Amino acid sequence: MIRHIVLYVSLFLILISSLKGQDPSFSQYYSNKLYFNPAFAGTARCPRFIMQYRNQWPFITGTYVTYSASLDAHVPFLHGGLGMIVTSDKSGKGLLSTTNISGMYSYEATLGREFSLKMAIEASYIQKSVDWSKIVFGDMIDPQYGYVYSTKEKEPIPTVGFADFSAGILGYGTHYYFGAAIHHLTQPDQGFLQDSKSPLPRKITAHAGMVIKLDPVGHNAIYPNLLFQNQAGISQFNIGVYTKLKDNFVGGVWYRINDSFIILMGLEQKAFTFGFSYDITVSKLSLKPGGAMEFSTSYTFGCKPEKKKLRPINCPSF
Repeated sequence: MIRHIVLYVSLFLILISSLKGQDPSFSQYYSNKLYFNPAFAGTARCPRFIMQYRNQWPFITGTYVTYSASLDAHVPFLHGGLGMIVTSDKSGKGLLSTTNISGMYSYEATLGREFSLKMAIEASYIQKSVDWSKIVFGDMIDPQYGYVYSTKEKEPIPTVGFADFSAGILGYGTHYYFGAAIHHLTQPDQGFLQDSKSPLPRKITAHAGMVIKLDPVGHNAIYPNLLFQNQAGISQFNIGVYTKLKDNFVGGVWYRINDSFIILMGLEQKAFTFGFSYDITVSKLSLKPGGAMEFSTSYTFGCKPEKKKLRPINCPSF
């Protein structure tokens, strides 16, 4: 019983602190392009559908699970792209649930024969729910009979919802790309208690990379890239590389500084991609929770040729 008490209290403290902490993070961040930078909306010439699943600490079943699905397309008469993404995150086996629905528009400016710039805005509706019945406090426990009392803790609002806004920018040429994004521009209140405020901290993202072709056509290529994020005073820095071979096999490795190594395996065809990655923890947390695993898949639909040729970005798909 003592172990169960410690577990529930620990989860509650982690979840309460997460209200001032970081958004869910994906290791295959280039697979989930719209999630980390809305400026990627419409960067493929044809409509593109992407799904992703992440299980953080899989040895603790169902504790931190995140799902994501997005759809985006280039729209010629808007001179840019439109996108939509839905993200669902469940923490502590459903103790805290978050659903995020976002729509975005990116404007494309061609600044030269080999360079394009995209600027984007994003509007979101976020809903957070807490399951009060799953929380156990010390005053609910009788030393002899167990959970027999009602807590005197103040029960929060079970569900809160609020609007949120973000922006991003992306520059790319034939062999390189870079960008930045700011999420939660207005820092909306996400608190469950009426008499206190809990602003959602801004998240700053910066990323860059390049393409190194190993043959003239580019069937074999190497993609070194990096990602930096900061939210609520907590920073994350990923640096790594992945390679794409002619037989459609993809493999890669990244290092998340002071946290984990990320290993990727995948398949990439003209219209379909599939990737699997696993985070090998090297921090003080050790391997006991099981690191993290991710699955991603995408499908690019066919579309009619455009009168004006669009320059798609040549960047990683995972």
